[in-house]
Amino acid sequence: MQSTLAMPAATELLPLIPELVLAGAAFLLLMLDLFLKDGQRALTHALSILTLLLVAGLLLAGVGAGSEPSVLSGMFVRDTMADVLKVATCVISAVALMFFRPYLLERGLYKGEVSVLVLFAVLGMLLLISAGSLIMVYLGLELLALSSYALVAIDRDSTLASEAAMKYFVLGALASGLLLYGMSLVYGATGSLDLGVIRASAPTVDQPTLLLAGVVFMLAGIAFKFGAAPFHMWLPDVYHGAPTPITLFIGSAPKLAAFAMVVRLLGVGASSLAAHWQPMLAVLAAVSLLVGNVVALMQTNLKRMLAYSTISHVGFLFLGLAGGGAGGYAAAMFYAISYALMAVAAFGAIVLLSRRGFEADTIDDYKGLNARDPWSAGMVLCVMASLAGIPPFLGFWAKLAVLRAALEGGMLWLAITGIVFAVIGAFYYLRVIKVMYFDEPVGEPMRPRDDRALRVVFGVNALVLLVLGLAWNPLMAWCQAAFA
Repeated sequence: MQSTLAMPAATELLPLIPELVLAGAAFLLLMLDLFLKDGQRALTHALSILTLLLVAGLLLAGVGAGSEPSVLSGMFVRDTMADVLKVATCVISAVALMFFRPYLLERGLYKGEVSVLVLFAVLGMLLLISAGSLIMVYLGLELLALSSYALVAIDRDSTLASEAAMKYFVLGALASGLLLYGMSLVYGATGSLDLGVIRASAPTVDQPTLLLAGVVFMLAGIAFKFGAAPFHMWLPDVYHGAPTPITLFIGSAPKLAAFAMVVRLLGVGASSLAAHWQPMLAVLAAVSLLVGNVVALMQTNLKRMLAYSTISHVGFLFLGLAGGGAGGYAAAMFYAISYALMAVAAFGAIVLLSRRGFEADTIDDYKGLNARDPWSAGMVLCVMASLAGIPPFLGFWAKLAVLRAALEGGMLWLAITGIVFAVIGAFYYLRVIKVMYFDEPVGEPMRPRDDRALRVVFGVNALVLLVLGLAWNPLMAWCQAAFA
């Protein structure tokens, strides 16, 4: 019997060149690590960072981009939005990797597979960003999720990390189940897995209730993956329990892939049902703003405070998505990229100031930091001010963009809610600044890490928040071009 399956033509693989390079490098580094001793694994780490920067360079150069917007029977989409998000994902992941080695090495946790798992997680993000069908959405999401579960559990001797990994796995599996069930209902209503076909056939389906039910389940799965309230129960425990560099990674770049998943599933596949899912997103945004900001006020652990602040930032991101339209999506993308940069810097501060036996993860640990290390205190101030949305830092323009998108989408009540909670949320960020500059240190004074390279990486990351705040127009124009 002659097979009906055909290998994809070479031209169909051209748009996948960045993904193929990343996958090939991940497998090669996995094999290389087998022949390296513990003292030589800096090579794997350096090559992983170079690989991510190389993939970002290929994307910026437009390698593989052609006239065909989609290949592999519509499963893979290479458009402007995909390229923008992929470049941001690779660059942010490379910066995140730079924080890994010093922290994990001094705790005996650095293994060769850590860098490889990050590469596979990034590969899952890239596939998710370019998903043109429900199958590709699920493949990319699960590749990202499985790599993330293993990274969170990398410290097998820590009961806190093991508990966090189990919660992440169980609740992540529940979220994947909800998403997969929603996809099955959408397939049952439309008879297709292709997002373009789903969009075209959605207005004329015989069972609109079945289609709407599928969209609701997919939205619940998306909310789980984002950590939006009331589906946020896994996020604080995972952020707190995982080693700080792992938290830094899973709390930053995956938000870009999750944003792309919302746009592909809802903005493309379910665009005809926007009148139904946009109010749902608005409610999720309001609840996330409430829960994230109010609970963050009561936290004394900095990692848990940042975890709850993540929930509030997801609420702000949903403001733009709920506003809808090209302007709303561009504002939400701008916010996602801005928040990813801020999250890397926020958790990077903890990595920089911690050492073996001292995690620097409570707010009291930062008391009097300015008197002992003015440079570190100044960089942390930049990060906290940006997260609080204080001008002229990047976070201010990101919040302003999504609030404007909500207003333009006719959601005045949601914009007012966002403004109120932006003011409330500023308190717990300013509290960190206050203890650094006005409080006396408690207990043993914090000794800054003597790692010039790490200090440079953190300093550049923190200053980028100020530079992009002063010159934010090019980044916003890039995001707007993705939806032009």
